[in-house]
Amino acid sequence: MARQSHDLVQPAFLGATVSDPPRDGTPRETSLPARRGRAVHGRTHAFVVDDEAQVRSAVANALIASGYVAHELATGIEVEAALIQWPPALIVLDLALGNSDAIEVIRMLAANRYGGSLMLISGRDEATLEEVHQIGERRGLKMLPSLTKPFRLETLRDAIEGRKAAEGPRNGDINLETALKNDWLELWYQPKIDLRSMLICGAEALVRLRHPAEGIVLPERFLPRPGDPLYHPLTDYVVRRTLHDWSVFADHRMTNRLAINVPASVLQRPGFVANLRQHLPRHPKFPGLIVEVTEDEAISDPELAREIAVQLKLYDVYVSIDDFGAGHSSLERLGELPFAEIKLDRSYVQGCASDERRREMCRVVRDLAQRYSITAVAEGVEEKDDLRVLVELGYDVAQGFLFAKPMPAPDFVALVASHEAR
Repeated sequence: MARQSHDLVQPAFLGATVSDPPRDGTPRETSLPARRGRAVHGRTHAFVVDDEAQVRSAVANALIASGYVAHELATGIEVEAALIQWPPALIVLDLALGNSDAIEVIRMLAANRYGGSLMLISGRDEATLEEVHQIGERRGLKMLPSLTKPFRLETLRDAIEGRKAAEGPRNGDINLETALKNDWLELWYQPKIDLRSMLICGAEALVRLRHPAEGIVLPERFLPRPGDPLYHPLTDYVVRRTLHDWSVFADHRMTNRLAINVPASVLQRPGFVANLRQHLPRHPKFPGLIVEVTEDEAISDPELAREIAVQLKLYDVYVSIDDFGAGHSSLERLGELPFAEIKLDRSYVQGCASDERRREMCRVVRDLAQRYSITAVAEGVEEKDDLRVLVELGYDVAQGFLFAKPMPAPDFVALVASHEAR
């Protein structure tokens, strides 16, 4: 949990300088009294992550003066816990955190699909800062320019205000309810690649919002919290649109299986299967549909999950365990459930060529898939070396930016046609 947070705007120490703690370990007093606060409704939250209390407090002052609710954190564990309670728009992160470091935090943020901005600060050399900055970018995070300690707080405040100006005003109408009413939603498709033939073997449908003023908006800006009732009409839209698009793809000779994401709260509701059934194509080459549920949802009620998976299989609809590894569940427990596919989380895929722990996780999941005769899928593949490891281990399918980013349906049709032509 957050160690300290500040709910009230305090005067900033504009003339102060932020630096690393003394080399001799001499403690410094914090700039403000440490106190615990609450999340404030309607305010924008920011995290300061540094193992030196004085630095945390000084940076928090600058954030407060810029209108943020600032939360002071010292470890990656605290960050992960606070992400749920106070989703931040900005994280200011030191490279060294005592028993952890910024790269570990970056991996965790990427695994949790953090959609806010990240600013690195450190007393290390600029080359190291830039290397860590690039790691964050490769992980898909929104990286702001880094700051080298010592720096004046005016510099930090200028950087913060520059971020807010660059984002521009947030339109209050960018939300799921408005998007559903105005028909602003689209489905984009990311290809899935058969690792034996290296051909497109399907795609995952991903929702996007096309705002009339701001253009394409990613899900982290408009999707509500898990369990929100709006996921019911959203899933209805995804089911109808995906199955309609499959029929269009079939007219272009692309009859592979598509995948959709369905929250457990929707999957388990009465009537979901009946609604899905009425939209299934009657086409003789329809191969069925994949419904992806996250690992934690799959094990929250294993008996109900088993029942729904068996029922869906009657209609050639198969359940996939998505983001496997992010929830740290028992491999054996998941293996007992009747799923057709397991997707290893990107946090284990990315860097598996150089990280022995990740490579071992890749191997364990591949072995689990083979033992239960299900498809092993690796998501988030971005590097050729990682792909080479996955192929050597015997993975069946992969998807990621190395192959293609998500794209509108017409572009997906064109991509499939170009692959066939080659």
